[in-house]
This record gives sequence, C-alpha cells and structure tokens, in this order.
Amino acid sequence: MTDAVPQRPRLLAIDALRGLVILFMLLDHVRETFLLHRQVSDPMNIDSTEPALFVSRTLAHLCAPVFVLLTGLSAWLYGQKYQGRRDVSAFLFKRGLFLVVLEFTLVNFAWTFQLPPSVIYMQVIWAIGVSMLALAALVWLPRPLLIAVALVIIAGHNLLDGLHFTPGSALQNAWAILHERGWIEVGDALRLRITYPVLPWIGVIALGYGLGPWFANTLQPALRQRYLLLSGAAALLGFVVARAANGYGEKPWQAYDDGVRTLMSFFNVTKYPPSLLFLALTLGLGLLLLLAFERAGQKRWIGVLATFGAAPMFFYLLHLYVLKMLYVIGVALFGLNQGNYFGADSIGAIWLVALALPVALYVPVRWFARLKARRRDLAWLKYL
Repeated sequence: MTDAVPQRPRLLAIDALRGLVILFMLLDHVRETFLLHRQVSDPMNIDSTEPALFVSRTLAHLCAPVFVLLTGLSAWLYGQKYQGRRDVSAFLFKRGLFLVVLEFTLVNFAWTFQLPPSVIYMQVIWAIGVSMLALAALVWLPRPLLIAVALVIIAGHNLLDGLHFTPGSALQNAWAILHERGWIEVGDALRLRITYPVLPWIGVIALGYGLGPWFANTLQPALRQRYLLLSGAAALLGFVVARAANGYGEKPWQAYDDGVRTLMSFFNVTKYPPSLLFLALTLGLGLLLLLAFERAGQKRWIGVLATFGAAPMFFYLLHLYVLKMLYVIGVALFGLNQGNYFGADSIGAIWLVALALPVALYVPVRWFARLKARRRDLAWLKYL
C-alpha cells in the first residue's frame, strides 16, 4: 500500500490527517449501525456508558472539527494553485451547494433507505456545505479580520446558549439551523432534523482558511511546525484550564471514586453544537497531529492514511452504503437480535468490523484517488 500521488510533506500530512479522522468516523458509523440498541447521549451519561464505548465515541469527536478546519485550509491552498480569492469563492459556492444537495439525497438515503423520506437528517455534510457557502463570502475579508471573525464565533457562540424562540416559529427554525439543535416541520409528511447547527462550523472553516499561509511554499517547514506546536499546545492548555475551572459553555465535570470515570467526566464535552471546550480539545489535538504527520515524512503508513484522505467524499458515500448493505444482510440472516435492531453484543465486535472495513475499501478508494490525480480534465471530480 502506497499513497495515491507523490506529494510534498506538508500536503501529504494534510491528506494523512484527513485519512485518520475518516477512519475514526468509520468506527463511529459502525457503532451507529450495529450498536443502535446502546445509543449514547450528547454529552454522554458517564454513569451508564462503559469506558470502551466512551473511548469509541470520543475518538470520533476529532472527525468534524479537524475535517472542517482542513476544508478551510484546503480552500486557501486551492486559491494558491489557481487565480486567488475569486476562484476560491466561486469553487466554495458551487461545492457548498453540491454538498447540501448531496446531504438531502444520497447521504440521507444511505442512512434511512426511505424514498420519499419522512425525515431528512441535516448532518455533517450539510454543515460543511453551508460553511463553504459562508466562507465563499468571508474569503474577501482581510486575513486578520477573517481570523478575528472566526475566533469570535468559536469563542463566543456559547454566550448564545440561553437564547430560545417559540417552537415552530420562523425564528426558531432559523435558530435551529444556526445554533440550537432541533426539528423543523416542513409539512405533514416531512420533517428536517438539524443535527449539526452551522454557526460554530462557520468559525472553524474560516479559521482553517486563515491558517493557510502557514502552508505556503515560501514558509520554512521549521517555522510552520513551530506555529502548529504553539497553537495546538495553547488550545489544549486553554481546554485544561477552562475545564478544570468548570467554566464557560459546558456542564460541570465531577470527581468519581473511580479515576477512569473521573477522566471520562472531564473529557465529556458537548458536540451539538460544538462548545468552545469541544473545539479547543479537538482542534488542539488536530494541529499537533498535523505537526506529527509532517515530521513523519513519507513513511508507508502516512501514505496509506493519505490515500483515504485524498478521496474523502468517495469514501464517505461508499462506506455508508456498504454499512447499510451489511446491516440488511445481517437482518436477513439473523433477524432482529437486539430488540428492535440487529446488532453486536460488544464494543469489541464493533472495533473488529471497523478494522476490517478499511482493508476491504482500500482498493476502490485508492483507485478513485488516483483517478482524481490523473484526470484533472474532469472538473466534476474536484467535488468528490
């Protein structure tokens, strides 16, 4: 197994980090598919969530923040490759619309297998799409102002947690899209479930774009790596200090007689919408991982991860449909063995499936990644 295309270390590291979080996402979606009878809340209930399940879910917390940050960073790199902000803005607008349509169609069908749908789940692809639409406008701001807007959104959106509107009103529907997870009634036969309110994600994608100059050809690798180390460490230090003080934007953690559960409580942060502490923890780790991957150079395992990261949308759609087909086959062979669901008896089985699937999916993903690299004349491939 080798990477799809030879790349410079800084670009290879971006794809490798994207590939790693894709595999964490796969683990979480295997859990969502075959452990539906043991769903977890957000944040999780420490008293009823076993450590192995907590770790499985917490690893997946890295996925959306890192992926959205790298989407913003990749948009900046796209502008360096083409004609600057005008091309970036146009591309972001078109791809953002494409992702929103994709969420409403192929992605939603992969989760529900229902046509026409009675519920449309507006999840991470929707949030990335809307964030790209917002970034299409934000790229015209001067970089210092864009970064300031990003940090104000990320750090300040929890001040809005107490703001609510009348259920079912137009204001509440708009607020559900922006900040408060909820339902929108479209009609008697259709409802929208806003799983990923978009406001914090707009801040994250804008921050990723603002970090773009760190990855310019002209910047010395040692200086970029220093920036990554300092910013990642600062984010994690900020998380630890604010969390220890049981401060802003999160439910208080508590000490248990069991040290493991105390740690679980400390790291039990809110994803929907992502709190400041959630983003400080996940983005801090993401920046340090990006540093580690760049320093690792072109090692074989980096190339394998980069292959998955080079074709993220193809992998996303492929794995959703593979998981759904595996679930249907499981029901056909064994019936509903977990109450109203077919599923596994243990977290160990979930991990085994999550380890086997990347091996099975590697060849088609590598083929598509190489196709994207080879056929640059096919403009539509840029959208996958």
